[in-house]
Amino acid sequence: MTGSENVPQSEKSDNANSSQDDRPQDPLPQDPLPRGFRFAGVTCGIKPSGNPDLSLIVSDQPVVAAGVYTQNQVVAAPVILSRNRTPSETIRAVVTNSGNANACTGDQGMQDATEMCKLVAETVGCQPENVLVMSTGIIGQHLPMDCIRNGIRDAHQQIDPTLAGFLRSAEAIRTTDKTRKTVTAQIDVGQRRFRVAAMAKGAGMIAPNMATMLSCMLTDAPLTADMAQQSLRQAAKNSFNRVSVDGHTSTNDTLLLMSSGQGTSLNASELQIFQQELTKVAIKLAKQLVADGEGALHVMAIRIEGAEDEAAAETIARTVAASPLVKTAVTGSDPNWGRIVSAAGYANAQISPEKTSLQICGITIYRDGAPVPFDEPALSEKMKSSPEVPIVLRVGQGSGTVEYWSSDLTTSYVEFNSEYTT
Repeated sequence: MTGSENVPQSEKSDNANSSQDDRPQDPLPQDPLPRGFRFAGVTCGIKPSGNPDLSLIVSDQPVVAAGVYTQNQVVAAPVILSRNRTPSETIRAVVTNSGNANACTGDQGMQDATEMCKLVAETVGCQPENVLVMSTGIIGQHLPMDCIRNGIRDAHQQIDPTLAGFLRSAEAIRTTDKTRKTVTAQIDVGQRRFRVAAMAKGAGMIAPNMATMLSCMLTDAPLTADMAQQSLRQAAKNSFNRVSVDGHTSTNDTLLLMSSGQGTSLNASELQIFQQELTKVAIKLAKQLVADGEGALHVMAIRIEGAEDEAAAETIARTVAASPLVKTAVTGSDPNWGRIVSAAGYANAQISPEKTSLQICGITIYRDGAPVPFDEPALSEKMKSSPEVPIVLRVGQGSGTVEYWSSDLTTSYVEFNSEYTT
């Protein structure tokens, strides 16, 4: 697979606490987008900031679409609607608004989500059931439908198949994100080359139990609806389902995969290659979410080894990643092995304490159930200067191994979320 992450220079976010991100941009491939899709991102007036807040993705022909969604029992109207329409082989468009989640809005919320699809269908020339919808933002407020109606009209007038259109579409789904989040890649399967382009939003309220806040992955690989659903579930399991910012699963989590591919569908071995490469794209995108976690200074790259099985390893990883004491230790560049080891001990999974070992930033600080001498000031400085802090915890001699990514916890996160309404 070839490709690159695209984390462009940030514009001002919707909240006053966001800062500019001046990291250099990686170059994008010359022709990074799968064929058959057009994009738009516009400002329609949902956000008081005046930043873009309505995104539209349109396919030239009916395409395959699959989705995975939040497992929160409190579910937003757009999730209910899109979940009932995937998997499918007749989808033509995805409309997304940001700044308002359309969650906990009763019958009116469902009517508004339905109208959004109807309005898009009228502009595209398809049936409303061929349109998917996503929303993100403040919970418990009705959508300003006059703004939405104007925004859908304007977006369709600006629909664009180029990279610039794709990036505008990705920009319009942001809420508290400091940067838009996109990944493009080329996937070689035998003698055939396919493209993948993906966008996501998310910086807070992230502990997915399926996917992430909002994400749409596009490809021109020829997939059936079943293939797309299978591939998406596998990708979500090993990427978006293994990240956390604050331990809070959203009401609106939606991950979509759309395939415009024509011709002979992938065979079983080709599908396996495609799934592996799609997962790599998803991991890149998911790690961008953690790196942009509200107030985050570090990404904790947690690897659990030696657990009884993969499920046990994931339980331990999720527990370590969610611990406020572990998170704040990383914020303070404190190589506190006691917090990490004890978090593994109270996870609902069996470990072997006498065979438990821990490395931070490649330095062993705990081995076979006991601490070992190490240069604490040097390791602390290494943690402080590392945007990504690797934590490798071996808990026994089993076969279970999992990688998991989580942000640290800073005073900025507390300050922001005490002032910002979700």
